[in-house]
Amino acid sequence: MNDQPNRPHQPYDPYGQQPQAPQAWPGQGYQGHQGYEDPQAAQQYTQQWQGQTWETQNHQAVPSAQAPDPETAILTPQSPPRRRPAAPAAADAPAPGYGPATVGGNTRVTDAQRARAEGRSPIIEPGIQPAALTALLGLLLAGAAAVGTYALLVPLVVLQAVTAAGWFRLNGMWPARQGIALGFAGALAADAALLASDRSPAAILGTLGVWVLLALVLQLRSHADPDERMYGLMATVAASALAIVAGGYLAAAADAVTVGAVAVAVAVLARALPLPTPASVVVSLLAAAGGGIAAGQVTDLGTSGALLGAGAAACALIGHRVASYDYPSRFVHFTAGVALPLAAAAPAVYVLGRALA
Repeated sequence: MNDQPNRPHQPYDPYGQQPQAPQAWPGQGYQGHQGYEDPQAAQQYTQQWQGQTWETQNHQAVPSAQAPDPETAILTPQSPPRRRPAAPAAADAPAPGYGPATVGGNTRVTDAQRARAEGRSPIIEPGIQPAALTALLGLLLAGAAAVGTYALLVPLVVLQAVTAAGWFRLNGMWPARQGIALGFAGALAADAALLASDRSPAAILGTLGVWVLLALVLQLRSHADPDERMYGLMATVAASALAIVAGGYLAAAADAVTVGAVAVAVAVLARALPLPTPASVVVSLLAAAGGGIAAGQVTDLGTSGALLGAGAAACALIGHRVASYDYPSRFVHFTAGVALPLAAAAPAVYVLGRALA
């Protein structure tokens, strides 16, 4: 038999070498658990950590991983609060102009939106590259008109396709295959009507009226919201009208098309020069008049080509201004920026060509 007397249970200190005796509360000695009449009274003086612990750094409650032993909790040292990693450096921050990361991707702030937010003008000109493409397409129109009607039809169809697509891109509606296809189909219908009617301008007006009605019917059958349907209707009608009106090159006289297309090409290139806007407009009109005179010497228009060139250039600069307004992406400058100057100049080429012939 074991002759050693029963000793009270002593908690074990995990950081010491020897067990330590529990401290007695003031006014009474330590009697162990057997000294209390109530079994639960022995635990009311023991500190117990339960529930949640608090992080002093951010004042956010974090759940306790494991409740400590009731008998050793008073002697167990508390570990220092775990610090959260520091904020990312400025180099890791997202690039300016991009929104926060989302499931659907980052929303890019366009240059026009940033300019408007900063109080600047959202008018951003296309630049020299679209101007060069416009000049190239204008020279193709001028050369094809000198060859014949069906030769003119090839660059004209390209111009009409780019016009329909560019208008939707200018309005930020992409992809909009139905509207682009409808506008381009209207342009092809107008070209066919012009060829069938011996290039009568009434074919353009008739096709335009039919296509406006067709666009209205298609939008009324749409199940989209009323605001979206109205927006789509306006964009479809405008794109169709511009593409159809560009067929005025096919209705105009060949000499007028040659002079007008050369004048537009020269005007757009001059407009792309790094000059103040008023000075650039004046230089463009003067250059277009000079180009009209030069092209008029080759054709039967002569010096009257200066007036035709200046009028066509004035309409082309209006189209250039429209293409510069609040563009949603730089691809617009290779669609609306290329096509709108030539498309807007088509009525002036037809009217002035008939008047000066």
